[in-house]
Amino acid sequence: MIDRVLDRKTRGKRPSSLRRAIDWGELGPLRLRAREVAEGVFAGLHRSAVRGAGVEFGGHREYVPGDDLRRLDRRSLLRHDRLVVRQFEMETDRALCVLMDASASMGFRGPEAPASKAAFAALVSVALARVALRGGDPVGVAFIGGEPRAIAPTGGLEQFERLVTTFESLSCEADVVSDPQGFDASLDALERMSRRGAIVAVFSDLIDWPSGAANRLGALSARGRVVAVVQTLDPAESTFPFDGTVRLRSPEGDFVVETDGSAARRPYLEALGRMAEEWREAITRRGGRFTTVSTSQSALSVVRWLIDAVR
Repeated sequence: MIDRVLDRKTRGKRPSSLRRAIDWGELGPLRLRAREVAEGVFAGLHRSAVRGAGVEFGGHREYVPGDDLRRLDRRSLLRHDRLVVRQFEMETDRALCVLMDASASMGFRGPEAPASKAAFAALVSVALARVALRGGDPVGVAFIGGEPRAIAPTGGLEQFERLVTTFESLSCEADVVSDPQGFDASLDALERMSRRGAIVAVFSDLIDWPSGAANRLGALSARGRVVAVVQTLDPAESTFPFDGTVRLRSPEGDFVVETDGSAARRPYLEALGRMAEEWREAITRRGGRFTTVSTSQSALSVVRWLIDAVR
């Protein structure tokens, strides 16, 4: 899919553009905005009930490949001829592990957006991290592209400052199409830092990710983690408001197409919807959570959704 708008006839509006670095736009300083958003959240993540391997029975769900075979309910198999696994409730001090997509496409900011997708995702990530840190839980980050590749989970106000500094200096330059090994290395780093019981929050547009990425992230839920995937789109991507001749370019893979915006709108939106549903299925059938957001939304609403989703 050609996924990014490079230029078009704007009729008086400023043209959309692809920015390699995070474009903060109207979001303001990250540190102040993150604190503002975090203060608007009335409940934290500390010691909330999650699904995992504990002592209190918490129900059944369908078996999916990758589940621990020791958790299969053999009686259900004999009675109903279907595979289900047992879930248990546990209370734990959990690490928050963020997977942040810093590939080139995340640097995009359309003409109606307050900031780039990367800037919006960074604001939500750091606000969520502040909530977790104030609750006493450690926070770590893994990046798809960018340096450093990962920041190990730890607690304290120093970690908040470290995360802010890292996000503010982040550049979006990676190409997951031409560098699948780098993508795999990022997921390896995420798996190492997110032990059983961890909350894994993923921020990405998900476009041009390698085949099998959804199943690999979904499998983390089956291994005792709580995975929440936030597909982050620009308003121009989620609505495709273009008419007339439009030139489209993918920042990853270097594909360029010229087409009619009105004619391309419906098939584009249908393809985008199918991709989102495939991700939703792969994540939720293993117990994870999935949502699609626009950078025109309130960052506070996204943080609250995440907190509610991982309870």
